[in-house]
Amino acid sequence: MNPITTPLPERMRPRTLDDVIGQRKLIGPGSALRRAVEANRIPSMILWGPPGVGKTTLAQLIAEATKRPFYSLSAVSSGVKEVRDVLSRPSGLFPPIVFIDEIHRFNKNQQDALLGAVEKGTITLIGATTENPSFEVNSALLSRCQVYVLESLGVDELKQLVDNALLKDSYLKEKQITVASYDALMRLSGGDGRKLLNLLELVVTSRPDNQAMTIDDELVTTVAQHQIARYDKSGEQHYDIISAFIKSLRGSDPNAALYWMARMLVAGEDPVFIARRMLILASEDIGNANPTAIIMATNALQAVKVIGYPECRIVLSQVAVYLATSPKSNASYVAINEALALAERTSDQPVPLHLRNAPTKLMKQIGYGKNYQYAHDFEGNFVPQNFLPDELKGTKLYEPGQNARENEIRKQLQRWWGDWYDY
Repeated sequence: MNPITTPLPERMRPRTLDDVIGQRKLIGPGSALRRAVEANRIPSMILWGPPGVGKTTLAQLIAEATKRPFYSLSAVSSGVKEVRDVLSRPSGLFPPIVFIDEIHRFNKNQQDALLGAVEKGTITLIGATTENPSFEVNSALLSRCQVYVLESLGVDELKQLVDNALLKDSYLKEKQITVASYDALMRLSGGDGRKLLNLLELVVTSRPDNQAMTIDDELVTTVAQHQIARYDKSGEQHYDIISAFIKSLRGSDPNAALYWMARMLVAGEDPVFIARRMLILASEDIGNANPTAIIMATNALQAVKVIGYPECRIVLSQVAVYLATSPKSNASYVAINEALALAERTSDQPVPLHLRNAPTKLMKQIGYGKNYQYAHDFEGNFVPQNFLPDELKGTKLYEPGQNARENEIRKQLQRWWGDWYDY
C-alpha cells in the first residue's frame, strides 16, 4: 500500500483479533464471541456501536479467522438485487459471511430478503449499525441475530492508537515525531479511532517531509480548525454601535442605551435586528435574576414585526429601559459555556444505564433503565440520584447569581443537592 494515498486508518487496520485495541469484553480471551470464532461456530449478529470503534474491522477479522468467504455490502449503495446476487453465490463447507455496513439504512424489503438465508443458515450475517437495532432492524431479523454492543474507545486506548501508529506505520516511524500533549487529539476525535488517526495524519502532513515535529494542543487545533469568516470592514461602525448599545444595557445605563439605539434608528437600522439583540441580552445578561425580562423582549420582537417603524420605536424604548434597569445575572450564560466546553472534552462518556430509555426487551436485558428512581414517587417529588456520566458525578456547572431571585434558587438547590454539589 502507498502510504501517501492509503489513509492511515487503513494502514493501521488490525490483522488479527489480538491486534484490536479496545473491546476486550467482547473479543478478549475467554469471551463468548472469541470462543465462538475459535470454534468456527459464529452466529449471525448485529454489531452496534458509535463510529470508529472497529465494527467493519471486527467483521473482516472474524472472516479471516474462520477462513470463510466474505461479502461486503453497503446499505447506502446496495439494494435487493445486490443482496440476492450475493445470496445466490455457492458456499463451501461453512456458510459465507455477508457483512452489511449501516444495516439500519436497509428498508423492510431489503431486510426481508436476508431473512430466509439467515434462518436457514446458508449465510452468516454480520450487520453494523450506529443506531439502536431495537428500532432500526425488523424484529423478525433481529430475533435471529445476536446483538453485540461495541463501546467507545477510552482515553488510554486512543493514546495507544496514536503511539502504535507513530511506532509501527512505515511512513510515520521514519519521522521524528514527539507527542507533547494528547488533549486536543482526544477532544477533537471524540472516541472515534478512525477520526483520531485521520487527524493525526493531517497534523503530521501539515509540515514538510523529514522535518522533526512536536505535536501539541496548539498545533492540532490550528491544523484542524476551520477558517472563521470575518465581518466586512465597511460595517465596522455598525457593529461598534450595536456593541455600545448592548454594553450600555448590560451596564444598567438606560440613558446611554437609548442614545445608541437612537443612533441606529436614525441611520436606518432594521428595528427587528435591535429587538433580536435585546432578546439575546435578556437571557445572557439578566436570565433568572428576572425571568420576566425574556418575556418582555420576546413580546417586543413580535410587536416590532407587527407594528413596524416608526411606531415600534416606542416599544423598543420601553423594553430597552426595562432591560437596563433590571437586576443582572449571567449565571445561565456562564453555565452553558462551561457545559459546552465540558461536552467537547468528554463527548465519549456513555449515558449511565439507569438513565437510558428501555422500550424493548433487548434493551431491558442489557440493563437500560435499571435502578432509575422516579422522582414523583418520593416526598417533595425529589430523590437524589446521579444524572451525569459516572466520571462526571458531582460536576457543578450552574452557579446562581448574587441577586434576590437566584439566592432563593441557591437555597432550593442546597436543600436538594447539598451533599452532591457545593452550593
